[in-house]
Amino acid sequence: MESDAPLRERLIDVGVELVTSEGTGSLGLREIARRAGVSHGAPRRYFPTHQSLLSAIAGRGFADLGARFGAAGAGEPAPREHVRALGRVYVGYALEQRGMFELMFRHDLLDSTGQEPSAAPRLRERTLPLFALLTRLVAGCGADRPGVTAAALWAGLHGAAQLWDYGGLPLVLGVHPAGADADGAGAAADGRPLLDAVVDAVVDAHLGAEGA
Repeated sequence: MESDAPLRERLIDVGVELVTSEGTGSLGLREIARRAGVSHGAPRRYFPTHQSLLSAIAGRGFADLGARFGAAGAGEPAPREHVRALGRVYVGYALEQRGMFELMFRHDLLDSTGQEPSAAPRLRERTLPLFALLTRLVAGCGADRPGVTAAALWAGLHGAAQLWDYGGLPLVLGVHPAGADADGAGAAADGRPLLDAVVDAVVDAHLGAEGA
C-alpha cells in the first residue's frame, strides 16, 4: 500500500485486508482508521457513516466477483453451460473469500446512499448487473419467469456455499479430508468434484433436466 495513496482508497484497502484476514467482525471504524494511520474521525471526510465505508469495501468484492464472472463467460458458452460456470465461480469465491463473501451479502449492514457523488460506482451499480446477467442466461434457457427462477437459483447456490462452508454438506457427502484445517478449508479442495456436482444439481433443479 503506497503511503501517498489517497486516504479514501487507503481506508478501503485496509478494510479489504481486514475482512480477508480476520472476517467481518474486524471491520470497526476505529480499527480501520488505526491501521490506516489516521485519527478515528478522519474516515468521515469520505464516508459519512460506517455503513457507507463497509459498502465501499464490499464493492471491491463485487468488482472481483464480476471479473471472475466475466472470465467464466469467455468463449461465449451456451446459456446452460454459462450458468453452470457462474455457479461454480460463485461457490468457489464464497469458500476462497469467506469474510468478503459474508460482507457482500449483508445488505442490512451496507448502505452507500450517503456517499458523496464522486464515490461512484455505488454498491447497487456493482451488484444488480451480476443478477441481471444471471437472469438473461436463465431466460436463454427457456425459463417462463426468468427473474424468479434466477432468484431461486441464486438462493440455492448461496445455500450450497454456506452449507459446505459450515461443514454440513461435506458431512453428508462423506468428505472428511485428513488434512482439513479447523474451519474445513481442506474440504473444498479434496471434495471439489462433489461440490461441482452439487452446483450442477442446483442448476438442473431450477432449469429443468437438460434436453427436456
